[in-house]
Amino acid sequence: MQAPNSQPKKRFKMPSAFTILFIIIALVAVLTWIIPAGQYATDKAGNIIAHTYKSVSSNPQGIWDIFMAPVYGMVGNDHTEGAISISLFILVIGGFLGVVNKTKALDDGIGAVVRKYKGKEKMLIPILMILFALGGSTYGMAEETIAFYPLLIPVMIGVGFDSLTAVAIILVGSQIGCLASTVNPFATGVASQTMNLSMGEGLLPRLLLLVIALAVGIWYVYRYASKIEKDPSKSAIYEQRQEDLDRFAVTDNEESAGMTGRQKGVLWLFGGTFILMIVGLIPWSTINDKWTFFESATKWLTGIPVLGNLFGSDAVPLGDWYFSEITMLFLLMAVVIMFVYKMKETEFINAFMGGMAEFLSVAIIVAVARGIQVVMNDGLITDTVLHWGEMGLKGLSESVFIIITYIFYIPMSFLIPSTSGLASATMGIIGPMGKFAGVDGSVVITAYQAASGWVNLITPTSGVVMGALAIAHIGIGTWWKWIAKLMIYLFITSCIFLGVLAIL
Repeated sequence: MQAPNSQPKKRFKMPSAFTILFIIIALVAVLTWIIPAGQYATDKAGNIIAHTYKSVSSNPQGIWDIFMAPVYGMVGNDHTEGAISISLFILVIGGFLGVVNKTKALDDGIGAVVRKYKGKEKMLIPILMILFALGGSTYGMAEETIAFYPLLIPVMIGVGFDSLTAVAIILVGSQIGCLASTVNPFATGVASQTMNLSMGEGLLPRLLLLVIALAVGIWYVYRYASKIEKDPSKSAIYEQRQEDLDRFAVTDNEESAGMTGRQKGVLWLFGGTFILMIVGLIPWSTINDKWTFFESATKWLTGIPVLGNLFGSDAVPLGDWYFSEITMLFLLMAVVIMFVYKMKETEFINAFMGGMAEFLSVAIIVAVARGIQVVMNDGLITDTVLHWGEMGLKGLSESVFIIITYIFYIPMSFLIPSTSGLASATMGIIGPMGKFAGVDGSVVITAYQAASGWVNLITPTSGVVMGALAIAHIGIGTWWKWIAKLMIYLFITSCIFLGVLAIL
Protein backbone atom coordinates (compact mmCIF):
# COMPACT_ATOMS: atom_id res chain seq x y z
CA MET A 1 0.00 0.00 0.00
CA GLN A 2 1.34 3.42 -0.91
CA ALA A 3 2.25 5.75 1.95
CA PRO A 4 -0.14 8.73 2.31
CA ASN A 5 2.49 11.39 1.67
CA SER A 6 4.50 9.53 -0.93
CA GLN A 7 4.51 10.69 -4.53
CA PRO A 8 4.20 8.19 -7.40
CA LYS A 9 7.44 7.77 -9.28
CA LYS A 10 7.49 9.59 -12.55
CA ARG A 11 8.54 7.49 -15.52
CA PHE A 12 11.29 8.89 -17.68
CA LYS A 13 9.90 10.50 -20.79
CA MET A 14 12.09 10.93 -23.86
CA PRO A 15 12.54 14.61 -24.75
CA SER A 16 10.98 15.94 -27.94
CA ALA A 17 12.83 15.92 -31.23
CA PHE A 18 13.61 19.62 -30.87
CA THR A 19 15.18 19.14 -27.44
CA ILE A 20 17.28 16.19 -28.61
CA LEU A 21 18.54 18.12 -31.60
CA PHE A 22 19.40 21.21 -29.54
CA ILE A 23 21.30 19.03 -27.06
CA ILE A 24 23.31 17.54 -29.92
CA ILE A 25 24.00 21.01 -31.33
CA ALA A 26 25.24 22.14 -27.91
CA LEU A 27 27.45 19.04 -27.51
CA VAL A 28 28.97 19.54 -30.96
CA ALA A 29 29.60 23.18 -30.04
CA VAL A 30 31.49 21.99 -26.96
CA LEU A 31 33.58 19.71 -29.19
CA THR A 32 34.66 22.73 -31.24
CA TRP A 33 36.52 23.89 -28.08
CA ILE A 34 38.26 20.51 -27.74
CA ILE A 35 38.88 19.13 -31.24
CA PRO A 36 41.69 20.93 -33.12
CA ALA A 37 40.54 22.96 -36.09
CA GLY A 38 41.76 22.05 -39.55
CA GLN A 39 41.00 22.26 -43.25
CA TYR A 40 41.71 20.47 -46.50
CA ALA A 41 42.56 22.29 -49.70
CA THR A 42 39.88 22.06 -52.37
CA ASP A 43 39.84 22.15 -56.15
CA LYS A 44 37.83 24.58 -58.29
CA ALA A 45 34.75 22.36 -58.00
CA GLY A 46 34.99 22.48 -54.22
CA ASN A 47 36.12 18.85 -53.81
CA ILE A 48 38.62 18.06 -51.06
CA ILE A 49 42.17 17.28 -52.20
CA ALA A 50 43.59 14.27 -50.36
CA HIS A 51 46.67 14.66 -48.10
CA THR A 52 46.34 18.46 -47.96
CA TYR A 53 45.01 18.71 -44.41
CA LYS A 54 46.55 21.40 -42.26
CA SER A 55 45.82 22.87 -38.86
CA VAL A 56 44.19 26.27 -38.73
CA SER A 57 43.21 28.69 -36.00
CA SER A 58 40.33 27.35 -33.96
CA ASN A 59 36.88 28.88 -34.16
CA PRO A 60 35.01 27.59 -31.08
CA GLN A 61 31.27 27.97 -31.17
CA GLY A 62 29.42 29.76 -28.38
CA ILE A 63 25.86 30.37 -27.22
CA TRP A 64 25.20 32.80 -30.09
CA ASP A 65 26.34 30.17 -32.61
CA ILE A 66 24.24 27.44 -31.01
CA PHE A 67 21.04 29.45 -31.40
CA MET A 68 22.03 30.73 -34.83
CA ALA A 69 22.63 27.16 -36.04
CA PRO A 70 18.94 26.35 -36.70
CA VAL A 71 18.57 29.69 -38.48
CA TYR A 72 21.52 28.97 -40.76
CA GLY A 73 20.24 25.40 -40.96
CA MET A 74 17.19 26.84 -42.69
CA VAL A 75 18.63 29.66 -44.83
CA GLY A 76 22.27 28.51 -45.14
CA ASN A 77 25.54 30.38 -44.77
CA ASP A 78 29.00 30.44 -46.35
CA HIS A 79 29.85 26.92 -45.14
CA THR A 80 26.54 25.03 -45.18
CA GLU A 81 23.62 24.81 -47.57
CA GLY A 82 20.28 25.64 -45.94
CA ALA A 83 17.28 23.34 -45.71
CA ILE A 84 14.80 25.94 -46.95
CA SER A 85 14.01 24.03 -50.14
CA ILE A 86 13.28 20.84 -48.20
CA SER A 87 11.24 22.63 -45.54
CA LEU A 88 9.19 24.49 -48.16
CA PHE A 89 8.56 21.21 -49.96
CA ILE A 90 7.26 19.68 -46.73
CA LEU A 91 4.94 22.64 -46.13
CA VAL A 92 3.54 22.54 -49.67
CA ILE A 93 3.09 18.76 -49.35
CA GLY A 94 1.07 19.50 -46.21
CA GLY A 95 -1.05 22.03 -48.09
CA PHE A 96 -1.60 19.57 -50.94
CA LEU A 97 -2.72 16.88 -48.49
CA GLY A 98 -4.97 19.39 -46.73
CA VAL A 99 -6.79 20.04 -50.01
CA VAL A 100 -7.03 16.32 -50.82
CA ASN A 101 -8.33 15.53 -47.33
CA LYS A 102 -10.97 18.26 -47.71
CA THR A 103 -12.54 16.21 -50.50
CA LYS A 104 -12.67 13.13 -48.21
CA ALA A 105 -11.46 11.12 -51.20
CA LEU A 106 -8.68 9.58 -49.12
CA ASP A 107 -11.04 8.65 -46.28
CA ASP A 108 -13.29 6.71 -48.61
CA GLY A 109 -10.31 5.39 -50.55
CA ILE A 110 -8.70 4.10 -47.35
CA GLY A 111 -11.96 2.39 -46.48
CA ALA A 112 -11.93 0.68 -49.87
CA VAL A 113 -8.35 -0.52 -49.31
CA VAL A 114 -9.23 -1.88 -45.88
CA ARG A 115 -12.19 -3.79 -47.28
CA LYS A 116 -10.25 -5.06 -50.29
CA TYR A 117 -7.44 -6.48 -48.18
CA LYS A 118 -9.65 -7.83 -45.42
CA GLY A 119 -8.13 -11.16 -44.44
CA LYS A 120 -4.94 -10.58 -46.47
CA GLU A 121 -3.69 -7.30 -45.01
CA LYS A 122 -0.09 -8.43 -44.72
CA MET A 123 0.22 -8.53 -48.52
CA LEU A 124 0.56 -4.76 -48.34
CA ILE A 125 3.83 -5.01 -46.41
CA PRO A 126 6.16 -6.62 -48.98
CA ILE A 127 4.52 -4.82 -51.91
CA LEU A 128 4.86 -1.36 -50.39
CA MET A 129 8.34 -1.99 -48.97
CA ILE A 130 9.60 -3.06 -52.41
CA LEU A 131 8.15 0.09 -53.97
CA PHE A 132 9.72 2.37 -51.36
CA ALA A 133 13.04 0.52 -51.64
CA LEU A 134 13.05 1.07 -55.40
CA GLY A 135 12.49 4.77 -54.77
CA GLY A 136 15.35 4.90 -52.28
CA SER A 137 17.71 2.93 -54.52
CA THR A 138 17.04 4.90 -57.70
CA TYR A 139 16.77 8.50 -56.53
CA GLY A 140 17.42 8.53 -52.79
CA MET A 141 13.80 8.70 -51.71
CA ALA A 142 13.87 10.24 -48.24
CA GLU A 143 12.22 13.62 -47.58
CA GLU A 144 9.68 12.80 -50.29
CA THR A 145 8.30 9.97 -48.09
CA ILE A 146 6.98 12.48 -45.54
CA ALA A 147 3.75 12.75 -47.52
CA PHE A 148 3.06 9.02 -47.28
CA TYR A 149 3.01 8.66 -43.48
CA PRO A 150 -0.34 10.37 -42.82
CA LEU A 151 -1.81 8.25 -45.61
CA LEU A 152 -0.48 4.82 -44.66
CA ILE A 153 -0.86 5.11 -40.87
CA PRO A 154 -4.71 5.04 -40.96
CA VAL A 155 -4.59 2.07 -43.37
CA MET A 156 -2.30 0.03 -41.12
CA ILE A 157 -4.32 0.87 -38.00
CA GLY A 158 -7.56 0.19 -39.85
CA VAL A 159 -6.49 -3.34 -40.84
CA GLY A 160 -5.42 -4.22 -37.30
CA PHE A 161 -1.76 -3.23 -37.09
CA ASP A 162 -0.32 -0.02 -35.60
CA SER A 163 1.29 3.27 -36.64
CA LEU A 164 4.77 1.84 -36.01
CA THR A 165 4.11 -0.76 -38.71
CA ALA A 166 3.31 2.05 -41.16
CA VAL A 167 6.46 3.96 -40.23
CA ALA A 168 8.52 0.78 -40.61
CA ILE A 169 7.12 0.00 -44.06
CA ILE A 170 8.06 3.44 -45.38
CA LEU A 171 11.23 4.25 -43.44
CA VAL A 172 12.81 0.78 -43.47
CA GLY A 173 11.81 0.23 -47.09
CA SER A 174 13.14 3.56 -48.42
CA GLN A 175 16.34 3.58 -46.34
CA ILE A 176 17.24 0.00 -47.22
CA GLY A 177 16.90 1.22 -50.79
CA CYS A 178 19.34 4.03 -49.97
CA LEU A 179 21.58 1.53 -48.18
CA ALA A 180 21.92 -0.35 -51.46
CA SER A 181 21.62 2.61 -53.84
CA THR A 182 22.00 1.63 -57.47
CA VAL A 183 21.66 4.87 -59.45
CA ASN A 184 20.86 7.32 -56.66
CA PRO A 185 22.21 10.64 -57.99
CA PHE A 186 22.63 12.10 -54.49
CA ALA A 187 24.76 9.20 -53.24
CA THR A 188 25.99 6.97 -56.07
CA GLY A 189 26.13 9.86 -58.54
CA VAL A 190 28.05 12.32 -56.35
CA ALA A 191 30.44 9.62 -55.06
CA SER A 192 31.11 8.22 -58.55
CA GLN A 193 31.70 11.67 -60.00
CA THR A 194 34.13 12.55 -57.18
CA MET A 195 36.11 9.38 -57.92
CA ASN A 196 35.79 9.73 -61.72
CA LEU A 197 33.86 6.49 -62.01
CA SER A 198 30.77 5.56 -64.00
CA MET A 199 27.58 5.05 -61.99
CA GLY A 200 27.31 1.69 -63.71
CA GLU A 201 30.43 0.34 -62.00
CA GLY A 202 29.42 -1.92 -59.12
CA LEU A 203 25.76 -1.85 -60.16
CA LEU A 204 25.23 -5.64 -60.09
CA PRO A 205 26.74 -6.14 -56.60
CA ARG A 206 24.61 -3.30 -55.26
CA LEU A 207 21.51 -4.88 -56.79
CA LEU A 208 22.39 -8.12 -54.97
CA LEU A 209 22.86 -6.22 -51.70
CA LEU A 210 19.48 -4.56 -52.26
CA VAL A 211 17.75 -7.93 -52.62
CA ILE A 212 19.46 -9.40 -49.54
CA ALA A 213 18.98 -6.39 -47.25
CA LEU A 214 15.38 -5.83 -48.36
CA ALA A 215 14.54 -9.50 -47.73
CA VAL A 216 15.84 -9.09 -44.17
CA GLY A 217 13.83 -5.89 -43.68
CA ILE A 218 10.58 -7.33 -45.06
CA TRP A 219 10.94 -10.43 -42.90
CA TYR A 220 11.47 -8.28 -39.78
CA VAL A 221 8.48 -6.00 -40.37
CA TYR A 222 6.25 -8.86 -41.55
CA ARG A 223 7.03 -10.90 -38.43
CA TYR A 224 6.22 -7.94 -36.18
CA ALA A 225 2.91 -7.37 -37.98
CA SER A 226 2.06 -11.07 -37.62
CA LYS A 227 2.55 -10.85 -33.85
CA ILE A 228 0.20 -7.86 -33.62
CA GLU A 229 -2.34 -9.60 -35.81
CA LYS A 230 -2.46 -12.54 -33.38
CA ASP A 231 -2.25 -10.42 -30.23
CA PRO A 232 -2.68 -6.60 -30.46
CA SER A 233 -1.09 -6.22 -27.02
CA LYS A 234 2.26 -7.23 -28.59
CA SER A 235 2.40 -3.82 -30.24
CA ALA A 236 5.38 -1.73 -29.11
CA ILE A 237 3.00 1.22 -28.77
CA TYR A 238 -0.08 -0.64 -27.50
CA GLU A 239 -0.63 1.88 -24.69
CA GLN A 240 -1.51 4.57 -27.26
CA ARG A 241 -3.73 2.34 -29.38
CA GLN A 242 -6.99 4.09 -28.49
CA GLU A 243 -5.38 7.51 -28.92
CA ASP A 244 -4.22 6.52 -32.39
CA LEU A 245 -7.70 5.25 -33.29
CA ASP A 246 -9.11 8.65 -32.33
CA ARG A 247 -6.19 10.70 -33.68
CA PHE A 248 -6.22 9.15 -37.14
CA ALA A 249 -10.01 8.86 -37.33
CA VAL A 250 -9.99 5.09 -37.79
CA THR A 251 -13.26 3.29 -37.35
CA ASP A 252 -14.40 -0.30 -37.70
CA ASN A 253 -17.33 0.64 -39.92
CA GLU A 254 -17.64 -2.02 -42.61
CA GLU A 255 -20.28 -0.23 -44.63
CA SER A 256 -19.25 1.14 -47.98
CA ALA A 257 -19.87 4.84 -48.17
CA GLY A 258 -19.29 4.85 -51.90
CA MET A 259 -17.25 7.36 -53.83
CA THR A 260 -18.45 10.14 -56.06
CA GLY A 261 -17.00 10.71 -59.52
CA ARG A 262 -15.22 13.82 -58.28
CA GLN A 263 -13.60 11.87 -55.46
CA LYS A 264 -12.38 9.22 -57.89
CA GLY A 265 -10.95 11.97 -60.06
CA VAL A 266 -9.12 13.39 -57.03
CA LEU A 267 -7.62 9.97 -56.26
CA TRP A 268 -6.40 9.57 -59.84
CA LEU A 269 -4.81 13.01 -59.69
CA PHE A 270 -3.32 12.17 -56.31
CA GLY A 271 -1.70 8.97 -57.58
CA GLY A 272 -0.61 10.62 -60.83
CA THR A 273 1.11 13.40 -58.90
CA PHE A 274 3.38 10.97 -57.08
CA ILE A 275 4.12 8.99 -60.23
CA LEU A 276 5.06 12.22 -62.02
CA MET A 277 7.28 13.19 -59.08
CA ILE A 278 9.15 9.90 -59.24
CA VAL A 279 9.57 10.10 -63.02
CA GLY A 280 10.81 13.67 -62.68
CA LEU A 281 13.44 12.80 -60.06
CA ILE A 282 15.00 9.71 -61.66
CA PRO A 283 18.09 10.84 -63.64
CA TRP A 284 17.30 9.04 -66.89
CA SER A 285 20.14 10.43 -68.99
CA THR A 286 22.63 9.69 -66.21
CA ILE A 287 21.54 6.06 -66.06
CA ASN A 288 21.86 5.75 -69.83
CA ASP A 289 23.22 8.60 -71.97
CA LYS A 290 20.83 7.55 -74.76
CA TRP A 291 17.74 8.11 -72.59
CA THR A 292 17.26 11.76 -73.54
CA PHE A 293 13.60 11.55 -74.56
CA PHE A 294 12.39 13.94 -71.84
CA GLU A 295 15.04 16.53 -72.72
CA SER A 296 14.13 16.24 -76.40
CA ALA A 297 10.39 16.45 -75.70
CA THR A 298 10.80 19.51 -73.47
CA LYS A 299 13.04 21.24 -76.01
CA TRP A 300 10.54 20.52 -78.79
CA LEU A 301 7.57 21.73 -76.74
CA THR A 302 9.20 24.94 -75.50
CA GLY A 303 10.40 25.67 -79.04
CA ILE A 304 6.88 25.88 -80.47
CA PRO A 305 5.90 29.53 -81.07
CA VAL A 306 3.35 30.92 -78.61
CA LEU A 307 2.55 27.44 -77.19
CA GLY A 308 6.11 27.11 -75.93
CA ASN A 309 5.91 30.47 -74.17
CA LEU A 310 2.50 29.57 -72.79
CA PHE A 311 3.87 26.30 -71.38
CA GLY A 312 7.00 27.98 -69.98
CA SER A 313 10.27 28.57 -71.77
CA ASP A 314 12.28 27.78 -68.61
CA ALA A 315 10.60 24.40 -68.03
CA VAL A 316 12.92 21.76 -66.60
CA PRO A 317 12.70 18.33 -68.30
CA LEU A 318 11.65 15.25 -66.34
CA GLY A 319 14.72 13.58 -64.92
CA ASP A 320 16.37 16.87 -63.98
CA TRP A 321 13.87 17.80 -61.29
CA TYR A 322 14.85 18.64 -57.72
CA PHE A 323 13.03 20.12 -54.74
CA SER A 324 12.00 23.34 -56.45
CA GLU A 325 10.31 21.45 -59.30
CA ILE A 326 8.51 18.89 -57.14
CA THR A 327 7.35 21.64 -54.79
CA MET A 328 5.89 23.42 -57.81
CA LEU A 329 4.26 20.14 -58.89
CA PHE A 330 2.37 19.70 -55.62
CA LEU A 331 1.31 23.35 -55.61
CA LEU A 332 0.03 23.05 -59.18
CA MET A 333 -1.80 19.77 -58.52
CA ALA A 334 -3.47 21.22 -55.43
CA VAL A 335 -4.94 23.93 -57.68
CA VAL A 336 -5.97 21.35 -60.30
CA ILE A 337 -7.75 19.32 -57.62
CA MET A 338 -9.57 22.46 -56.49
CA PHE A 339 -11.04 22.87 -59.98
CA VAL A 340 -11.77 19.15 -60.52
CA TYR A 341 -13.60 18.90 -57.21
CA LYS A 342 -15.23 22.31 -57.82
CA MET A 343 -14.04 23.59 -54.46
CA LYS A 344 -14.70 27.19 -53.47
CA GLU A 345 -11.68 29.49 -53.34
CA THR A 346 -12.09 30.19 -49.60
CA GLU A 347 -12.37 26.45 -48.86
CA PHE A 348 -9.24 25.79 -50.88
CA ILE A 349 -7.17 28.45 -49.11
CA ASN A 350 -8.34 27.32 -45.67
CA ALA A 351 -7.64 23.66 -46.49
CA PHE A 352 -4.21 24.43 -47.96
CA MET A 353 -3.12 26.63 -45.05
CA GLY A 354 -4.50 24.16 -42.54
CA GLY A 355 -2.51 21.36 -44.17
CA MET A 356 0.66 23.45 -44.05
CA ALA A 357 0.08 24.12 -40.35
CA GLU A 358 -0.07 20.36 -39.69
CA PHE A 359 3.41 19.94 -41.19
CA LEU A 360 5.01 23.06 -39.72
CA SER A 361 6.80 21.21 -36.90
CA VAL A 362 8.15 18.66 -39.37
CA ALA A 363 9.53 21.41 -41.61
CA ILE A 364 11.24 23.11 -38.67
CA ILE A 365 12.76 19.82 -37.45
CA VAL A 366 14.57 19.49 -40.78
CA ALA A 367 16.17 22.92 -40.34
CA VAL A 368 17.13 22.30 -36.73
CA ALA A 369 18.74 18.99 -37.70
CA ARG A 370 20.78 20.79 -40.36
CA GLY A 371 22.04 23.09 -37.58
CA ILE A 372 24.35 20.31 -36.34
CA GLN A 373 26.24 20.40 -39.61
CA VAL A 374 26.36 24.21 -39.42
CA VAL A 375 28.13 24.11 -36.02
CA MET A 376 30.63 21.49 -37.21
CA ASN A 377 31.48 23.39 -40.37
CA ASP A 378 31.65 26.82 -38.73
CA GLY A 379 33.71 25.36 -35.87
CA LEU A 380 36.21 23.99 -38.44
CA ILE A 381 36.19 20.48 -36.97
CA THR A 382 34.56 18.59 -39.86
CA ASP A 383 37.83 18.26 -41.77
CA THR A 384 39.70 17.29 -38.60
CA VAL A 385 37.33 14.37 -38.01
CA LEU A 386 37.80 13.36 -41.66
CA HIS A 387 41.58 13.60 -41.25
CA TRP A 388 41.52 11.26 -38.25
CA GLY A 389 39.64 8.76 -40.37
CA GLU A 390 42.15 9.19 -43.19
CA MET A 391 45.07 8.46 -40.88
CA GLY A 392 43.40 5.47 -39.23
CA LEU A 393 42.55 3.59 -42.44
CA LYS A 394 46.04 3.31 -43.91
CA GLY A 395 47.86 0.02 -44.71
CA LEU A 396 45.02 -2.47 -44.21
CA SER A 397 44.07 -5.65 -46.14
CA GLU A 398 41.12 -5.56 -48.56
CA SER A 399 38.46 -7.06 -46.30
CA VAL A 400 39.65 -5.32 -43.14
CA PHE A 401 39.95 -2.00 -44.96
CA ILE A 402 36.45 -2.08 -46.42
CA ILE A 403 34.81 -3.19 -43.15
CA ILE A 404 36.62 -0.47 -41.18
CA THR A 405 35.67 2.02 -43.92
CA TYR A 406 32.05 0.95 -43.45
CA ILE A 407 32.36 1.39 -39.68
CA PHE A 408 34.11 4.75 -40.17
CA TYR A 409 31.20 6.00 -42.28
CA ILE A 410 28.68 5.18 -39.54
CA PRO A 411 29.64 8.05 -37.18
CA MET A 412 30.41 10.24 -40.18
CA SER A 413 26.89 9.67 -41.52
CA PHE A 414 25.57 10.65 -38.10
CA LEU A 415 27.57 13.87 -38.07
CA ILE A 416 26.94 14.68 -41.76
CA PRO A 417 23.44 13.39 -42.56
CA SER A 418 23.54 14.76 -46.10
CA THR A 419 24.51 11.83 -48.36
CA SER A 420 25.69 14.10 -51.15
CA GLY A 421 27.60 16.30 -48.71
CA LEU A 422 29.27 13.30 -47.11
CA ALA A 423 30.20 11.83 -50.48
CA SER A 424 31.68 15.03 -51.84
CA ALA A 425 33.57 15.65 -48.61
CA THR A 426 35.14 12.22 -48.18
CA MET A 427 35.27 10.25 -51.43
CA GLY A 428 38.26 12.23 -52.68
CA ILE A 429 40.13 10.96 -49.61
CA ILE A 430 38.79 7.47 -48.91
CA GLY A 431 38.67 6.45 -52.60
CA PRO A 432 42.44 6.84 -53.19
CA MET A 433 43.14 5.10 -49.87
CA GLY A 434 41.12 2.14 -51.11
CA LYS A 435 43.34 1.88 -54.15
CA PHE A 436 46.39 1.56 -51.90
CA ALA A 437 44.65 -1.32 -50.11
CA GLY A 438 43.70 -2.96 -53.42
CA VAL A 439 39.97 -2.22 -53.07
CA ASP A 440 38.02 -1.11 -56.12
CA GLY A 441 36.49 2.35 -55.94
CA SER A 442 32.97 1.03 -56.55
CA VAL A 443 33.27 -1.14 -53.42
CA VAL A 444 34.22 1.93 -51.37
CA ILE A 445 31.09 3.65 -52.70
CA THR A 446 28.99 0.63 -51.70
CA ALA A 447 30.45 0.75 -48.17
CA TYR A 448 29.71 4.45 -47.84
CA GLN A 449 26.13 4.01 -49.06
CA ALA A 450 25.53 1.00 -46.81
CA ALA A 451 26.66 2.95 -43.74
CA SER A 452 24.68 6.07 -44.67
CA GLY A 453 21.47 4.11 -45.24
CA TRP A 454 22.01 2.17 -42.00
CA VAL A 455 22.47 5.33 -39.93
CA ASN A 456 19.52 7.09 -41.57
CA LEU A 457 17.21 4.49 -40.05
CA ILE A 458 17.86 5.75 -36.52
CA THR A 459 19.72 9.07 -36.43
CA PRO A 460 17.98 11.94 -34.63
CA THR A 461 19.96 14.30 -36.88
CA SER A 462 17.76 13.21 -39.80
CA GLY A 463 14.70 15.33 -40.40
CA VAL A 464 13.13 12.34 -42.15
CA VAL A 465 13.39 10.05 -39.11
CA MET A 466 12.30 12.69 -36.62
CA GLY A 467 9.58 13.97 -38.94
CA ALA A 468 8.14 10.50 -39.50
CA LEU A 469 8.07 9.76 -35.77
CA ALA A 470 6.49 13.16 -35.08
CA ILE A 471 3.68 12.43 -37.54
CA ALA A 472 3.08 8.99 -36.00
CA HIS A 473 3.44 10.30 -32.41
CA ILE A 474 6.14 7.72 -31.63
CA GLY A 475 9.04 8.51 -29.32
CA ILE A 476 12.58 8.11 -30.65
CA GLY A 477 13.37 5.78 -27.73
CA THR A 478 10.51 3.48 -28.68
CA TRP A 479 11.73 3.42 -32.30
CA TRP A 480 15.31 2.60 -31.24
CA LYS A 481 14.12 -0.25 -29.04
CA TRP A 482 11.93 -1.71 -31.79
CA ILE A 483 14.51 -1.49 -34.58
CA ALA A 484 17.59 -2.54 -32.54
CA LYS A 485 17.65 -6.18 -33.70
CA LEU A 486 17.09 -5.22 -37.34
CA MET A 487 20.04 -2.82 -37.10
CA ILE A 488 22.24 -5.67 -35.88
CA TYR A 489 21.06 -7.96 -38.70
CA LEU A 490 21.71 -5.29 -41.34
CA PHE A 491 25.12 -4.44 -39.85
CA ILE A 492 26.25 -8.08 -39.94
CA THR A 493 24.82 -8.57 -43.44
CA SER A 494 26.62 -5.48 -44.76
CA CYS A 495 29.96 -6.43 -43.17
CA ILE A 496 29.89 -9.97 -44.59
CA PHE A 497 28.81 -8.75 -48.02
CA LEU A 498 31.46 -6.04 -48.19
CA GLY A 499 34.20 -8.32 -46.88
CA VAL A 500 33.51 -10.91 -49.57
CA LEU A 501 33.04 -8.28 -52.30
CA ALA A 502 36.40 -6.63 -51.52
CA ILE A 503 38.41 -9.79 -52.25
CA LEU A 504 36.53 -10.88 -55.37
